[in-house]
Formats: sequence, structure tokens, C-alpha cells
Amino acid sequence: MQDNTRTISMSQFEQEVYSGLTASPKYLSSKYFYDEKGDKIFQDIMAMPEYYLTNCEYDIFENHKSDIIKLFTQESKSFNLIELGAGDGKKTKILLKHLTASHIDFKYLPIDISQNALDQLEKSLQIEMPTLQTETLQGTYLETLERINSLRDTKKVILFLGSNVGNLMHQQAVSFLQQVQESMKEDDLFFVGFDQKKHPQTILDAYNDKSGITEAFNKNILIRINKELKANFIPDKFLHWETYDPETGTAKSFLVSKEEQLVNLQDLDLTVSFKQWESIHTEISQKYDDEIVSWLADRSGLKIVAQFSDHKKYYKNYAFKKI
Repeated sequence: MQDNTRTISMSQFEQEVYSGLTASPKYLSSKYFYDEKGDKIFQDIMAMPEYYLTNCEYDIFENHKSDIIKLFTQESKSFNLIELGAGDGKKTKILLKHLTASHIDFKYLPIDISQNALDQLEKSLQIEMPTLQTETLQGTYLETLERINSLRDTKKVILFLGSNVGNLMHQQAVSFLQQVQESMKEDDLFFVGFDQKKHPQTILDAYNDKSGITEAFNKNILIRINKELKANFIPDKFLHWETYDPETGTAKSFLVSKEEQLVNLQDLDLTVSFKQWESIHTEISQKYDDEIVSWLADRSGLKIVAQFSDHKKYYKNYAFKKI
């Protein structure tokens, strides 16, 4: 029997790794893919021809930026632009440059779990847009919601791009959206990217490229655990496997043990046994249509006030307000 009382003194990372690897079936959170190495791999993923999501959102921002800015500045010409999971901010910079050139009164607050990503973003913004008011906030989405909730003196425009909401199952997404809704005032705006349902092979190719970049991204969590928790995972002993269910719109990623093996995590005083072909669930990427997004909004106390699509209809950004 595992001693769950020991988790009291652990960091959040340690707790979640411990819980995930002692669960049945095993799992690890994809949010821990991101460290300095993981950030670089994800930049490589966004540059892959198979990974259509980035180019689709570029398409939306380039072709609809004027309408999006009009939406942001309705009812108030001054606002805080808060981005959850900002990463390197490449897509957002299209909007930031347009806002800055239009002399809009706003402050940009990028939030990310990776301090490295925030440091790199801040440096690039200082070079590219030196007049831009920026304040970075490090933490998970839920950790920073309370900080967002304290910003009640100025209108908030909250960005959640890249279909990051797709990393949550529907009920989890409802809970998350409800928490964001609770942080919003009547004139606040929540601008969210949702990857749309499409040909199943297009989706599988985006998460299981032949060059192995996505495989390296998933396996980086094992490398991170080795480094930070003194573990002895051998990544080559795990197979990266992707599935997609077109009925539910759910893509899932797994690391599958190729052989029976034992892994020791020294800092957790934990030894984990794997049977041959036993899996670790690492990531979910949910796909949507208008009906599902409307259902999520209704359950979360939100209403859709605008939507923008790329020319292929692969991807949509929806704007929500509090009901």
C-alpha cells in the first residue's frame, strides 16, 4: 500500500508525479512537458507542417485582426490583456503590434507555467515593442485566476489560445471555464481557441509526426523527472502512441512500456513497476464543433458574442462574455 500521507511535504510537481505513477492506469500531466528543453521542442512542433493549429491561428489573426481589436475595445478603450499559457507569444504578437500601432491603451500580462518561456518572451517584447507595458506572471492557470480576479479596476480581455482548453476533458473544461467566468466582470471578454473536428488522419499526423518531434516532446517529461527527482527512466524503453476517437473528438497520447521494467525515483523514495505494454497517459487534445462549444459556454455561465475561423475551417477563436 502506498503512503499517501507523504505527499503533504511535497511540491506540486512531486505530488502529481507521485500520484500519477502510483495510479492505475498510470498518468502524467502534459503541463510538465514544459521546461527549458520542452519549450524549445514545442517551438519545433509549432513549425512542423503537420501541426496545422499554429498556422490556422496565424491565419485568423492576420485576416481578422481589425475586427478582433474592435471587439477588444468595445465599451472601454483601456484594458488589461491577460494571456493564459502565453509561451513564446508568436501568434499574440500579431495582435500586440496592431494594438500598439493603433495607440490603444492596454497592458499585456502573459501567464505561463514556464519561467523560461516568460523570460524569453519578455526579452523579445523589449526588443520588438519597447513601448509595450508588460508584466509577466509565472504559474498554472488555476493558480493565477485569483490574481486575475484582483484586477477589477480595469476591463480584462483574457486570451486562451492554441486550443489549450483541449487539454481538458469536457467536465474539467466546464469547471475551468466557470472559474474564469467567476473572475470576470460584465464588460470583460474571454477569447478562446478551439480546434475543430476534421479528417481523423489530419489530427493523428499533427500529434504523431514521422520525424519524432512530438515523441521527443512527450518523452521530455521522463527526462525532466530523471533530472529533477533523481529517477532512472530510459526513454527509449517507451513507445509514443497516439489515438483519436472521431465520435468523441478526443485525441490521446501515451507512453507505452516496451518491456517489463522497474524505475526508481530517488527523491520520492518510490520504485515504479511497469508490465510490458503498460501505458502512461500523458496528454489529451479535445476537438470541437459549434454545438459542443455552445454547450460548454451554457454550462459555464458564458455566452458566445463572436467567432472567427481560418479559411480551411480547421480552427476557431470564440469570444465569450459573462451571462
